[in-house]
Amino acid sequence: MTSEPGRLTPDELRGLFLFEALTPQQLAHLAEHGRVEQRPAGEAVYVEGEPASCFYVLLAGTVAMRRRVQGDDVEVSRTSQRGVYGGAMQAYVGDLAEQRYANSLVAVTDCEVFALPAEIIAEAMRTWFPMATHLLEGLFIGMRNTQTIVGERERLLALGALSAGLTHELNNPAAAAVRATSALRGRVAKMRHKLALIADGRLDGRRLHDLVALQEEAVKRAATAPPLTPLAASDAEDELADWLDDHGVRGAWEVAPTLVAGGIDAGWLSQVDAAVGADDLESAIHWITYTIDTELLMGEIDDAVGRISGLVGAAKQYSQLDRAPYQTVDVHDLLDATLVMLQAKIPSGVQVVKEYDENLPAIPAYAAELNQVWTNLVDNALGAMGETGTLTVRTGRKEDRLIVEIRDTGSGIPPEIRPRIFEPFYTTKPVGEGTGLGLDISYRIIVNKHHGDIRVQSQPGDTRFIVLLPMNPA
Repeated sequence: MTSEPGRLTPDELRGLFLFEALTPQQLAHLAEHGRVEQRPAGEAVYVEGEPASCFYVLLAGTVAMRRRVQGDDVEVSRTSQRGVYGGAMQAYVGDLAEQRYANSLVAVTDCEVFALPAEIIAEAMRTWFPMATHLLEGLFIGMRNTQTIVGERERLLALGALSAGLTHELNNPAAAAVRATSALRGRVAKMRHKLALIADGRLDGRRLHDLVALQEEAVKRAATAPPLTPLAASDAEDELADWLDDHGVRGAWEVAPTLVAGGIDAGWLSQVDAAVGADDLESAIHWITYTIDTELLMGEIDDAVGRISGLVGAAKQYSQLDRAPYQTVDVHDLLDATLVMLQAKIPSGVQVVKEYDENLPAIPAYAAELNQVWTNLVDNALGAMGETGTLTVRTGRKEDRLIVEIRDTGSGIPPEIRPRIFEPFYTTKPVGEGTGLGLDISYRIIVNKHHGDIRVQSQPGDTRFIVLLPMNPA
């Protein structure tokens, strides 16, 4: 029997693996109601969200399955295998009138497909395979409900962990800023009091002018003072305290640490003595001390606010909330943002080493999804090491691919389970601690979405996950 234009014969249908076990009557029924359709390259076979009116089987050509994620079409898979199917795959479940395509199928090359109306495939499934239909319906609905519940729980747990980590990191600089502000208020009040003692008429205009000039110089010294080792700072404080005691300045041991931190030594204080005289030396030195203390406190506040701003920027970079899904990104920015977000989870005994190739170009990528990959890989590395070890994050290039390597010094992955680590739901963590989805999701993001590759090399003390991303994707 030869096929009519736009039709397949029952024998031709039997050549498709999906229909090879059907009876002649069943094949004839599908052949009667189905039709062959052509799709030129670039045209959609069906579109996500539209009413699910047909079930499609690929006869020739290459197709790509896509999902819409936050307004962006993400390619899930691509195939040219004859007989693969899609479309109204759950036509036998629930109300057919309410069903819509769960994804889009697009012809990559000129394609030929066999289209079956959804009501025909639904009736065939319910009539020919009633028990299988009930089992599949229960499985589909059960998996969908389970996936929804587990997915929501996983998202909440991940959000809670990241929020807790970010809150912890923000708390330290915020508390430092509050403490410094409180101390600054007291120092300013004391500086006003000392200024009143100095400017009560005992100093003439020239001496007061010299003292103000020395105050300005002290501010500059405080801003550029080099950090001292504890031993060097202690020796400098002892020397300065002796000078202050010799010149009758009270509270020398309280004043000396601040002056040393501001880069002041005994030789510089001799200029103050010459400018104001012995009678006003103590008030002048305390006034300058409060000035330096004020500058140091403002520096602390500036550093704390800068750290808060940096953390907020890292969180913004990590979440990519205000950016297009697909954009040109610097992979180093994404890695740094991820490490900041995970800082609270990194034990004190784990050293983080960055080996970045600063000559790498920015690449087009889905930034938020790459951050998810880095999070999964770093989290796994930390779990493998426990409380001590070295986490190395390295970047480089190999021909036209950018390389990101996450390395840990943990116990390693046994050879017998290494081939399975990218399988969905496979986990080596204790019950209740892992879903087995982290590496599967990472694999899909890198391989399916970015057309890159992810590999693993492991031995005790040296496990490396190597991600390869195309620098110039088609």
